[in-house]
Amino acid sequence: MSAPPAFLRDRMRALERLPAYVYDLDGLGENVAAVRGALAGGPELFYAAKANPDPAILRTLAPHVDGIEVASGGELAHVRATLPEARIAFGGPGKTDEELALASNLDVERLHVESPYELERLAASERPADVLLRANLRFGTTGAALQMSGPFGMDEQALSRCAAVLRDTPHLTLRGVHAHLASGLDAPAMLDLAARITDWALPWLRANGVEEPEINLGGGMAVDYEAPESRFDWKAYAAGLPAHPSVTFRVEPGRALTAYHGWYVTEVLDVKTTHGEHYAVLRGGTHHLRTPVTKGHDQPFTLLTADDTDDTGDTHPTTLVGQLCTPKDVFARDAPCPRLRPGDLIAFGMAGAYAWNISHHDFLMHPHPHFSYPARV
Repeated sequence: MSAPPAFLRDRMRALERLPAYVYDLDGLGENVAAVRGALAGGPELFYAAKANPDPAILRTLAPHVDGIEVASGGELAHVRATLPEARIAFGGPGKTDEELALASNLDVERLHVESPYELERLAASERPADVLLRANLRFGTTGAALQMSGPFGMDEQALSRCAAVLRDTPHLTLRGVHAHLASGLDAPAMLDLAARITDWALPWLRANGVEEPEINLGGGMAVDYEAPESRFDWKAYAAGLPAHPSVTFRVEPGRALTAYHGWYVTEVLDVKTTHGEHYAVLRGGTHHLRTPVTKGHDQPFTLLTADDTDDTGDTHPTTLVGQLCTPKDVFARDAPCPRLRPGDLIAFGMAGAYAWNISHHDFLMHPHPHFSYPARV
């Protein structure tokens, strides 16, 4: 179960429109301030906007982060309009000429170059830019939820090609490397990866004339949907990073900052038993909250009306599904629930990242969800 704070439960029961995303901006601000405090004196903290670019989320994070990382021209324009003064780093494969021009026009601080061809087009544009070269290094990691494979970044041969281009292109300045290699790692695994990246990067950068290098370690800090109460150990991570006074380290978490502070609230439309299995059909579906389908897990939830629905305390394995015409429209399978009835309210937790913004919004053309930002009183 993933229970929202008491003040949010009251607001959720009073929502006029369902489904609704409910964001706890106060809680988010406290969380990112604590992360910022844990990293004090350590790496720069950029937020990966891809996790959740909601303007209210961005504005809540802005006072506590050093900048924002974007991965498309659309994200870049959105973040710049929302946070006009923010430092911005622009990464991601397949940048178009239009996006490279936009990076210059909208004052991107760091451009993460993903391939020699991308760098050659940037050089030909004659626009000045400070760049990090994204490295795709053969460093094996165990326990990763995702390994960032071939489309992302460059091997050492391609990096050497880029270094040669940069030596002959005075309007481009090599500032360092970006090496986000895996996601879903705990602090010890992230530190092991950071040490190996640093041991490779420093000699390579200094051999290519970078005296005060930047090393962007990316994001990928673990978020456990089966244990929402567990958190990444930011203090241990900051304390364990390599000590190099002349090096600027940077991290770009997204999910690990915002996942805990969003809920998707909806209602039971129908309850049925088919071949002995119990199902609850909910308003909305994975076209609003694609996270469980994408990650292959059961989305944690709490039944807001539990006290009113089942006086016996008995639970029944129930599969929670949405309204879509596909058997993949599943939030949770065989979850222990009180006996549900139409009208019961359910709040899915851990919905503050890669939720609405990663979903296929208009499949079957159901209404979009409402968004609510209740403040504590």
